[in-house]
Amino acid sequence: MLAFQDATYPYLMKILIAPDKFKGALTAREVAHHIATGIRETLPAAEIEEVPVADGGEGTAEVLCQALGGSWSECAARDAFARPVTARYVWLPEHATAVMQMSEVAGFRQARPDGFDIGQATTFGVGEMMVAAARRGAREIIAGLGGSVTNDGGYGMARALGFRFFAKGDRELGEMVSDLRTLVRIDTSDVVEVLMRSTDLKKNRRLAQPPPQLVHVIAAADVRNPLLGENGASRVFGPQKGATPEQIPILEEALARMVDVIATDLGVDYRATPGAGAAGGLAFGLMSFCGASIRPGFEVVAEAIGLENKIRSADIIVTGEGSLDRQTLEGKAPAEVARIGRRLGKRVFAVVGRSDGDARLRELFDGIYVAADHAGSEAESIAQSAELLREGGRELAASLLLP
Repeated sequence: MLAFQDATYPYLMKILIAPDKFKGALTAREVAHHIATGIRETLPAAEIEEVPVADGGEGTAEVLCQALGGSWSECAARDAFARPVTARYVWLPEHATAVMQMSEVAGFRQARPDGFDIGQATTFGVGEMMVAAARRGAREIIAGLGGSVTNDGGYGMARALGFRFFAKGDRELGEMVSDLRTLVRIDTSDVVEVLMRSTDLKKNRRLAQPPPQLVHVIAAADVRNPLLGENGASRVFGPQKGATPEQIPILEEALARMVDVIATDLGVDYRATPGAGAAGGLAFGLMSFCGASIRPGFEVVAEAIGLENKIRSADIIVTGEGSLDRQTLEGKAPAEVARIGRRLGKRVFAVVGRSDGDARLRELFDGIYVAADHAGSEAESIAQSAELLREGGRELAASLLLP
């Protein structure tokens, strides 16, 4: 085979297209398709493989479903504001694995356009989805943690699993996150047994022996923030979810109190673990109440779809997402695709909706093609995203023809 750098034989190129979604516009699968369409218009004989990716955020379940031959299942649950909904998760029968996205029940899609109170937003529905999957026979649950509208540290999820939270005088706490400021005791006697991790629940247990089979939970996080502090869930992500300056210290105090009681009653302390602040601290809750393993979401997806081998066998790597910015460097899919490509000596390009021009991103990619450069307003860019991606693919392909 002739070298792909030879412009006389561009059709010998093997191109891997591995983008994330364009949030609010296109799924990762659609993004890959439109970029590939544009490239084929310029390089009609190129060998192109489309491999959508995700990093634990919205779209993770869909990517794994398509890659691993899963199917969609439904269960009854409550959304972030306690309204009944029908929630979907992916079932992978070969592995008895359930893949769910917390945003299905606790994401921005549940928020009212006219605003909401983050202090009332709960992850209770996430726990209901986990119980449904466990009772179906799941041996493993992969929980994608991106796109949350909550900041309850997994408090709601734990209540759905049967954990009970008490203030002084044996008064059981309500649903508000702020109630946690008066927490003094956590009771585990009513916890759904199949989701318990006996090594983590060291106190206050009434079971004579551990359940015969426990569900392994993987928290697939797309950020590395700890639960508390200046870089924690409340202070960094709270304002993005509508938390007011007055609410932020209340949320921080509530989560800090829950951490202290968990350390005493359950014998674990994950407050400083990188990623514990993902999804408003749901990652912390999954580790504390379910013994979950926390892993970078991209790593979970890449491993499942065999991404590194696909990159190794390609000549050109193309990735992308809706917004390429500084946050992309913190474990987001395009940056991780590029890092694998660089390590394997591949040329890596990005086709994106918009970019902030960060110098570190320019160094990471051999070229960045910004769809918004060909559109007017942001609304126009979203409406025209399919054609703009095709145009980005055409531009990228044309650049590969240059000597």
